[in-house]
Amino acid sequence: MAPPTETLTAERILEATEEVLRRHGPAKATVVDVARALGVSHGSVYRHFRTKAALREAVTKRWLDRTSQRLAVIAAADRDPEDRLREWLAALFEAKRHKAGDDPELFATYTVLTDENGAVVGEHIADLTAQLTRIIEDGAGSGAFAVPDPAAAARAVFHATGRFHDPCYAREWTRPGVGEEFTAVVDLLVRGLSSP
Repeated sequence: MAPPTETLTAERILEATEEVLRRHGPAKATVVDVARALGVSHGSVYRHFRTKAALREAVTKRWLDRTSQRLAVIAAADRDPEDRLREWLAALFEAKRHKAGDDPELFATYTVLTDENGAVVGEHIADLTAQLTRIIEDGAGSGAFAVPDPAAAARAVFHATGRFHDPCYAREWTRPGVGEEFTAVVDLLVRGLSSP
């Protein structure tokens, strides 16, 4: 086993894990494969992640956080709430469609991992609905949206657009006309939020 060329960090382990998952899939990928890819012993990996499950959970969280972080920038922007809502929903759809289309093997792998890591997925959804709540609260505060409960409205918007971000619908994301269908749903939701 070759000595590592740089300090072994959790981030390096997660990067290697992602590559191992891409190559072997979730059923065959092992901690030994990750260690081999890094040129370290599997014990070195276990010093950062106590179990294989903890490693899989961390790599899943890292994958989901990439989307959350990009969307957080939109949610926090100081702009018209309706524009932010439209941009946020479009960015979520595009991020999911991009992940599914650009690397279908890795997307399939992460779909398996997210099924295993319900708590991580729950935290991800809570983060996304909190971002939506912030946008809708800003809209309610400015008078752009007429909603008595921004958090309930955010959950409703998230669920109403599920077809455009829930991985179980990934096969539909490349169908002709899906962009127009997305726009129609968002237009309907914005009108609903804006109505007194």
